[in-house]
Amino acid sequence: MNSTDSDVTDSDATDSPYLVGLNLSGKRVVVFGGGTVAQRRLPLLIGSGALVHVITREATPAVEAMATGEQVTLELRDYRRGDLDGAWYAIACTDEADTNAAIVAEAARSRIFCVRADVARDGTAVTPASADYDGLTLGVLAGGEHRRSAAVRNAVLEALQSGVITDTAHVPHTGVALVGGGPGDPDLITVRGRRLLAYADVVVTDRLAPPELLAELGPHVEVIDASKIPYGRAMAQEAINQALIDRARAGKFVVRLKGGDPYVFGRGYEELEALTEAGIAVTVVPGITSAISVPSAAGVPVTHRGVTHEFVVVSGHVAPDHPDSLVDWDALARLKGTIVLLMAVERIDKFAEVLIRGGRPATTPVLVVQEGTMRTQREVRADLSTIAQRVKDEAIRPPAIVVIGTVAGFSVDSR
Repeated sequence: MNSTDSDVTDSDATDSPYLVGLNLSGKRVVVFGGGTVAQRRLPLLIGSGALVHVITREATPAVEAMATGEQVTLELRDYRRGDLDGAWYAIACTDEADTNAAIVAEAARSRIFCVRADVARDGTAVTPASADYDGLTLGVLAGGEHRRSAAVRNAVLEALQSGVITDTAHVPHTGVALVGGGPGDPDLITVRGRRLLAYADVVVTDRLAPPELLAELGPHVEVIDASKIPYGRAMAQEAINQALIDRARAGKFVVRLKGGDPYVFGRGYEELEALTEAGIAVTVVPGITSAISVPSAAGVPVTHRGVTHEFVVVSGHVAPDHPDSLVDWDALARLKGTIVLLMAVERIDKFAEVLIRGGRPATTPVLVVQEGTMRTQREVRADLSTIAQRVKDEAIRPPAIVVIGTVAGFSVDSR
């Protein structure tokens, strides 16, 4: 008794529906049908705080999981008259037209608004294409053209996220946001990170932060380059901290834009500590770390069932024999899983040597990816015994990710 996704429409009625928001918190809502349509609608109802009861002959695994997790209650049976007693709202999304019609008829007699998923014009309510954005709830109806309403909803949401449309009445942001910009491709920043960038008065950016994101900023935004170039010029961390504090104290909303994730070798917590000590409010927005995303962009998983049960992310900014090194390289060498090295390409010979000496087979596959996720992405494959020479021969330079382990030898062509 489950409706299918292809049957869902907004409304085919000639009369324009009255778009309204319902406060369903703590109120009984009954959903008839446990198929893919119900599966799509239930999370929004759960998020609204509604007391959701599902009645269906059979349910998808996802709907069953919602019941197991006590997010909804579930009865596996047919619809019966009286099932709407005490309900405030209902959705009829079974795969039986007669059953859906009977549910709508009972709802109408009881003055309960009811969505009919298979023939929307015959219901007493329609579901808009909706989205949440920074305290706003967006809803779009398109007279039954559900693809059109979804497309418009997506376009408006993207425009808000990118700053093309701005909420001028929005209360200004204050303090500092530590935002992870992702591995390089500007499309891989999180939605929240991009939204906060649109509100920024000041952006303090790293060398590895996606530079295309800066082109989206308004002309009034102050951009401070806090790049740390290997073996080149660098803005001291203390100076970065002070710049963040000074701008925030001046009433500016500051975004500290970093490559990857702020807390994965990004000194994000150091900046958090400095800002907190100065009494500055801080928002941390996680980013997609290059340690996982770059191997993925090269077609390599860092874990694989039956092959590796662990992966370790290691900083290679100092050599294994350096007094500042905190890494137990002998322990790493004994692991059977995947090792991902960041900031290591210029010392790859030393890392390969210490791992082989510690017990890793010299034939262990190695993948090196330069400028991962970018159109300039380059890849080099070898093994531990030959990777250093290959990197030299191919003139691989930072930023680059090194993946060591069985999975580094994976490719679609070879499997």
